[in-house]
Amino acid sequence: MFGGVDKERIVLNESSVWSGSRQDADRPGANKVLPEIRRLLIKGKNVEAEALVNANFTCKGPGSGGGQYGCYQVLGNLYLNLQTGDTNEPVTGYRRELDLKEAVTRVQFRRGDIEFTREMFVSAPDEVMVLRLSASRAGQISFVARLERPERFETVADTKQELLMLGQLDNGVDGKGVRYAARARVLNRGGELSVRGNTLEVHQANEVVLLIAAATDYQGFAGRQTKIPVAQTRKELNQAAEKSYGSLRKSHVADYQNLFQRVSFRLGPPNQESSRKPTPERLSAFKNGASDPALAALYFNFGRYLLISSSRPGGLPPNLQGIWAEEINTPWRGDWHLDVNVEMNYWPAEICNLPDLHQPLFALIHSLQEPGAKTAREYYNARGWVAHVITNPWGFTAPGEEASWGAANSGSAWLCQHLYDHFLFTHDRRFLLWAYPILKDSARFYADLLIEEPRNRWLVVAPANSPENHFQLPDGRQAAICMGPTMLQQLVRYLFRACIESSEILGVDEDFRTELSAKRARLAPTRIGSDGRIMEWLEEYKEPEPQHRHVSHLWGLYPGSEISPEKTPELAQAARRSLEMRGDDGVGWSLAYKVALWARLRDGEQAYALIRKALNPAAGMEIRYDGGGGVYPNLFDASPPFQIDGNFGVTAAIAEMLVQSQAGQIELLPALPAAWSEGSVKGLRARGGVEVDLAWKDGRLTSASLRSELGGPCRVSYQGRKVELKLKKGKHVTLNSELQ
Repeated sequence: MFGGVDKERIVLNESSVWSGSRQDADRPGANKVLPEIRRLLIKGKNVEAEALVNANFTCKGPGSGGGQYGCYQVLGNLYLNLQTGDTNEPVTGYRRELDLKEAVTRVQFRRGDIEFTREMFVSAPDEVMVLRLSASRAGQISFVARLERPERFETVADTKQELLMLGQLDNGVDGKGVRYAARARVLNRGGELSVRGNTLEVHQANEVVLLIAAATDYQGFAGRQTKIPVAQTRKELNQAAEKSYGSLRKSHVADYQNLFQRVSFRLGPPNQESSRKPTPERLSAFKNGASDPALAALYFNFGRYLLISSSRPGGLPPNLQGIWAEEINTPWRGDWHLDVNVEMNYWPAEICNLPDLHQPLFALIHSLQEPGAKTAREYYNARGWVAHVITNPWGFTAPGEEASWGAANSGSAWLCQHLYDHFLFTHDRRFLLWAYPILKDSARFYADLLIEEPRNRWLVVAPANSPENHFQLPDGRQAAICMGPTMLQQLVRYLFRACIESSEILGVDEDFRTELSAKRARLAPTRIGSDGRIMEWLEEYKEPEPQHRHVSHLWGLYPGSEISPEKTPELAQAARRSLEMRGDDGVGWSLAYKVALWARLRDGEQAYALIRKALNPAAGMEIRYDGGGGVYPNLFDASPPFQIDGNFGVTAAIAEMLVQSQAGQIELLPALPAAWSEGSVKGLRARGGVEVDLAWKDGRLTSASLRSELGGPCRVSYQGRKVELKLKKGKHVTLNSELQ
């Protein structure tokens, strides 16, 4: 909602507005070249192996560069040309706001002696967008409304009070792709309402409520589907129109707050001067050194708002744009990237007490099994299923169009980490029964992909990539295709452990468990190079880009758990040196990842320094792969351009600075910076089904309360102390007396 005085533009999005269609992008018989690729890798001929991958092991066709792959697109725009009082009078008292407590946005201003207000929200219970226009004097609401999009649309007046926009997206084959419909209905109190061509006109109403509904006939993996979007939107508007504005607003707020109020977070004593500033001014002042700890709390809460608003069960997962795209050709197709981005979108889900919002990602993972099984056979002659770097609502699992980035086959393993981590947080046995077959078939793929490397006789995945990075060979040539990159070895180690533990819990697949245990014991370990850093590759190659934006080889520190200052201090120190060499700059999501990594290293000051960088006002919209970062005036992450993963990543990282839970231990305030000397947080979740409330002052914990959904023993670490607790199911345990 852009908030113009006389002209308002509202961008409309619906998560299944996707061009493209299902396609067979797997190269038939690609696996025939696999033995030769592996032979060349074993011989150290990575450049030659990469040439074979480019010729035979990329996708069939143009991949994400083609129309059949598709693109997430804007649904359309609602434009209002308004008459707001006497245009000769100045506009005063202008305010545009998003209320994070209620998920309601408002525009307010005065013109002359009349105050105008627009209030808008999108209701999940009623499946409509609701916009109310009002004024302090009767008869002052007049406007012309129209619905349109940049292409492939027709807008007609469906009734005397409705506009209907409908069309069909390009499917990359015959132009007959997803059909969509958007419908806007005007409910006016007083005044006159008329339809002229493809516009609605309101004249001198006392108040107007606009209801907007949208639907598509997308029939993919998401649960909320309709074959007749025109009828669906009519039904939704008819049902919503039977309710008053107050009733619609009340049910929306109740639904939203049921999720948002699970966590509360406060930093620092209240600073009225900072909190009253417009956000752009506040960001600028913070960059220039102003003390404003509450700004980090605001950004944390904004991230939770974004996840609640873009990831509801039955919908599609938030993509690179979340759901907020204003273009037909969104950056990077607005798809799901599996080498960090979509996973980062869900990093806040468990720790921020929103586990039910994980469901859209789980649905996407489930949908990739069938196409991924075909990809596994065609390219690797392997069991199970695999997904590479990019995917879309049409089940794309083939490699991308270039070996240097598209051949990375770690996507499915990383996705599966979300399944098992959800179980570790919830101990939901029914969920594990559902998820285990997905985990098992993913593990079967990687078990078949392992080969023995000649020097140490370790088992390694080959061929493979360290996402989007490359290395320099002794002869000066550069390559990306390799054997056993550290990140993938860490992922496979995690996945095999997840399957082993799951099979033990469920009492199934003893033979498969034995196979995985034997192979896991032989996996190439995470190693430290001669310069004291974590090695990114199996060999100690030179790095053409020492400050590359990806930090994939530190996956075992975060979001994995094999590296920690307590359990593996030497590896933790090597991870620190790796981060120091990578540097503090980076695109938005890279900064977010580094904040989480520094939090896991218990370095609150360095984590906070990077949060400051993440909150820098963005300079522009240009695409820059390294450098950049920061936020736009509305707090959207500037990768640049806008990518929502940076928002979610920093939100999760802030939570990690306050509560961590690994290896059966809960750590309180593990990475608290001096700038956050006072604060409180309620409702964060730890693995094992434990909810945590904390308060602190002068950098010291003053109260802590833990509530277990499961009961059982629990180890708690804080302020250099460790306590063994026995938690009772559903009961709180308070540590206040222990803190003195």
